Amino acid sequence: MPLVTPLSAEHDLETKELATFFNETLGFCPNSVLTMQRRPAISKAFINLNKAVMANEGKVTSALKRMIAWVSSNATGCRYCQAHAIRAAERYGAEQEQLDNIWEYRTHPAFNDAERAALDFSLAASQVPNAVNADIKKRLHDHWTEGEIVEMLGVISLFGYLNRWNDSMGTTMEDDAIESGNQYLGKHGFEVGKHDGSQY
Repeated sequence: MPLVTPLSAEHDLETKELATFFNETLGFCPNSVLTMQRRPAISKAFINLNKAVMANEGKVTSALKRMIAWVSSNATGCRYCQAHAIRAAERYGAEQEQLDNIWEYRTHPAFNDAERAALDFSLAASQVPNAVNADIKKRLHDHWTEGEIVEMLGVISLFGYLNRWNDSMGTTMEDDAIESGNQYLGKHGFEVGKHDGSQY
């Protein structure tokens, strides 16, 4: 069982209405949100922040935002968020070759220099201590506007919250997320781990 059990999707109707956003991104409402609604102000604020962060206002595509989220979640070790991010990247049209080779983004020809700069930024910003440096700054500014960099850091920061929430909660991973995790990340040892519903 997770640290705190999720509530029914019917528990808070305002959260339920806002959570229709996740039907597009994931195809289901995540257990993390169903747990947050024990304090509906948190679930509602989180969904609204998620929607704002994931809105496209420049060249940072929905697919790239989800790959940024995956790299961030990989850096922190949150399997729950890795599976969700790779699933959402697929649903938002990431190229099959990128999905199949996300672990090799630095060298694989499916990724261009702008994407590599964004994903390296995600990795560096997600580490403790933080590893964003002058080289990463230069590479970002070579390819992206300041507004686009803000969008990227919004994704990284949002997933910093989610990584801590879901790994601390031991949030039970949904079947569809497990399927996506196994499909795209399994060849590199993806495991559900503490998110199998029996950790606590």
